[in-house]
Amino acid sequence: MNVKSIAGQLGERRARTPHSLADHWNVSDFVALTKPRVMMLAVFTALVGLSSAPVRLDPLTTLAAVLAIAAGAGAAGVLNMWYDADIDAVMSRTAMRPIPLGKVSRFAALVLGLLLGGFSVVALALATNLVAAALLTGAILFYVVVYTAWLKRSTRQNIVIGGAAGALPPVIGWAAATGDIGLEPLALFLIIFLWTPPHFWALALNRTEDYARAGVPMLPVVAGRAATTRQILIYSGLLTLASELPWALGFAGVIYGVTVAICSALFLILAFLLDRSIGPDRRPAHRLFVFSIFYLFALFAAFLVDHGGEPFRRMRASHAGIGTSVHAELLPEVARSAWRTNYPREV
Repeated sequence: MNVKSIAGQLGERRARTPHSLADHWNVSDFVALTKPRVMMLAVFTALVGLSSAPVRLDPLTTLAAVLAIAAGAGAAGVLNMWYDADIDAVMSRTAMRPIPLGKVSRFAALVLGLLLGGFSVVALALATNLVAAALLTGAILFYVVVYTAWLKRSTRQNIVIGGAAGALPPVIGWAAATGDIGLEPLALFLIIFLWTPPHFWALALNRTEDYARAGVPMLPVVAGRAATTRQILIYSGLLTLASELPWALGFAGVIYGVTVAICSALFLILAFLLDRSIGPDRRPAHRLFVFSIFYLFALFAAFLVDHGGEPFRRMRASHAGIGTSVHAELLPEVARSAWRTNYPREV
């Protein structure tokens, strides 16, 4: 009996057992459906966009916007798990998610995702403006309909095009504060958009059998390792150029400039070493994947400090520490969450 048939039997077994187990759900199972670590990444980048906007931020509005964006990101995660329950059951990386394990039924996940998504959009519209709410709606629909339901199972470019959904949070945050879309959040959008392919392909290189078993045409599956590492190196170069834009255009200063120079050099070195690696060695891909998480947080944290520092300080001074609690308590948790070793289970 081959590996594929064994995985198929396991998937069928998981599919038969959920109904008896789903009646005994608990809150932690539903929280897991929201992909909380990925959600925190979206919230962090949205917070950077919101905090760097050239307006005085109201702390209660900031809190409402952050919660609404978090709910929207969580809704996208839930609906992704609802739709992908069949392939999650046969992939070792995702087999322990609540639906494959039978802890939550697909119907319950669908209801939760729709309710959470509807609440997030309405809440953001009421708390801020229709532009931000429309962008949040677009991000959720793009991730669930365009990426999850269409691109993921049909093209090797799935993560390239689908990355647009994950790149929208800083634009949403900026729009929540200003009511429009500026050049600065679009620069942040471009950074995340170009960061996504090397980040996920580095993960996929060590999960090729998983994706092949599930029938997902991820680049390493359909093009092979050599073509994938070459594309990672190309996108890493494009990412380096895009990451310089906030400094080159005057949106950020010395702190960001130094941070991006050091981190981009390390990113390129790791991508180059991965491209030169041969054989079954999994370490170069894993090193790049782990560093890519740090890279994005380091750049956005530097941008927040360097460019967003002044409006952020005005907000804190004006609102007697309320805004401080929103930012200062959230950022350390974001960094800790993204750095945990089980982060790959969430994507």
